[in-house]
Amino acid sequence: MSDFRQLEVRHIHRETPSAVSVEFHVPEALQPSFSFKAGQYITIKTVLNGEEIRRAYSLCTTPKENKLKVAIKEVSDGTFSKYANRELTAGTLLDVHSPEGNFIYTPSSHSGAIALFAAGSGITPIMSILKTALAYGNTVALLYGNKSTEETIFHDELIALAEKYPNFYLKFVYSRSRSENALAGRIDSTSVNYVLKNQMAATAFTHYYICGPEAMITTVSDTLKSNGVAEEAIHFELFTSSSETNSEAEAITGKSTISVTVDDEDFTFEMDASETILDAALKQKIDAPYSCQGGICSSCICRVTEGKAIMEKNQILTDSELEEGMILACQAHPTTATIAVDFDDI
Repeated sequence: MSDFRQLEVRHIHRETPSAVSVEFHVPEALQPSFSFKAGQYITIKTVLNGEEIRRAYSLCTTPKENKLKVAIKEVSDGTFSKYANRELTAGTLLDVHSPEGNFIYTPSSHSGAIALFAAGSGITPIMSILKTALAYGNTVALLYGNKSTEETIFHDELIALAEKYPNFYLKFVYSRSRSENALAGRIDSTSVNYVLKNQMAATAFTHYYICGPEAMITTVSDTLKSNGVAEEAIHFELFTSSSETNSEAEAITGKSTISVTVDDEDFTFEMDASETILDAALKQKIDAPYSCQGGICSSCICRVTEGKAIMEKNQILTDSELEEGMILACQAHPTTATIAVDFDDI
């Protein structure tokens, strides 16, 4: 998409044995293109081993810091994450998309105390939200799960923030180590209730933000709802999703004539309904927006303006967005002989 700009890597910092933070230099002329809200992410594009790679990473700084920085945890089957942790150096030029995403915290609209829940690298957007809220004087509670202290991204920075701000309650949870000031195990209903009903019982939280694996998000959300928290007060972003898919979507066959609108250009072609709309568009060399291709980020959202489609899985779009015709192109298959989708009208 046209919103990619080439930025230079300014600094790389080793956060844990398996994670680094990467800060980009944003020239003054490009700063308006990279303004963001707390909780948003950027998509990084580069070519590795002859293949174009796109990956979405959440920003871990605040809008007021004037820094564009992400944290990247190396994963066993990761391509870019391995490159970032093992080979990437300051001075490297990478294509970076303007910030996007709906997992956002806006102090003017979300005032009051907030509770945050993160696991592993899910801390990255939570860190941006946390520091933004503290800067505005809001009370913040964070429950943060990891394997151990050594694998805890931003551990020392979080400790420093807790010492600086008396209105910040911090509790670590470790699954593979023991620490005097941390809970043992994983984030579950017991640890969530420990924070909300014990340590912060006198605090009236207005909003709750959760980021991490799907199972953890489900557990925290269910616990909050069982405590009477309204669904609209719960915000979440997935960093990993389940492998469960809609068998009906996987079984679709046949062909459809599809019209795609991207950047005010229209394309019409025939596609196999067994393919996703995104894959079919990319085969036609259409510069459709995408990043994770796994239904986790929101980069490939588009609107169905004619016909119908079914998704393999959806953990992002709300019921109201679905009613408005929104789909994730990386998960959607056409179910009608003709279909039209618009990437601009979102």
